[in-house]
Amino acid sequence: MEPPSGIALTVIMVCLTVATGVLDAVSFLSLGQVFTATQTGNLLFLGFGIAGQGGLPVLATVVSLGAFALGAALGARWESALAVRRRQWFPVALATEATLLAGAAVAAWEWGPVRGLPQGRRLVVVGLMAVAMGMRNVTAIRTAAPDFTTTVETRAMTALVSGSPLGHDKRLGYGSHVAGRRLVSVSAMFAGGLLGAGLLGLGTRPTLVILLVALVIAATAFLVPGLAGRLGPTEEG
Repeated sequence: MEPPSGIALTVIMVCLTVATGVLDAVSFLSLGQVFTATQTGNLLFLGFGIAGQGGLPVLATVVSLGAFALGAALGARWESALAVRRRQWFPVALATEATLLAGAAVAAWEWGPVRGLPQGRRLVVVGLMAVAMGMRNVTAIRTAAPDFTTTVETRAMTALVSGSPLGHDKRLGYGSHVAGRRLVSVSAMFAGGLLGAGLLGLGTRPTLVILLVALVIAATAFLVPGLAGRLGPTEEG
């Protein structure tokens, strides 16, 4: 019932982190300067927008923040309920995330390079993506993979520098072998953002990019049961 461990879990978390970077590239570059995963940025954008500075959207940011919170609440209830029933909560959570992203892609299906989405449909797409990312955060926290939150890299970057010869902090990993994992985590987010922006720059329809991410996450969910060993019940189970 637990996620896989070791290298298998690291590979999965790297894939999820790359997916986050791709999705935030789509939301920020194509949905109007709003994030669906990086809610720290949205909190700041909301403050800037309310202050009337930078031309940043307020409504889309509020929708993203609210949908993300809803996704976190639903994800916590859903995943903990599955764990209590000794069900495989990890692949089910990923499959649910993939379904929500597929729904966002369907909502944006007529979205082409020439014509943008009407505001109502754009907010629906933002909302569905943010709900998926709210659930993802719950999944990542429950998984507790060191240095892999899959949506926020500030902590991993801080730990990477602090535990390096530059920071020399043994409490934060200096002298251990965790630097590589932290570097991979940070690099995965960068690679996802670069990939998402690159695909959009090549003229790929944003809806196809979202659908591609949904398919990757669905495939990951399908593979997880085969990778997971019998590691015992979850914390709640």
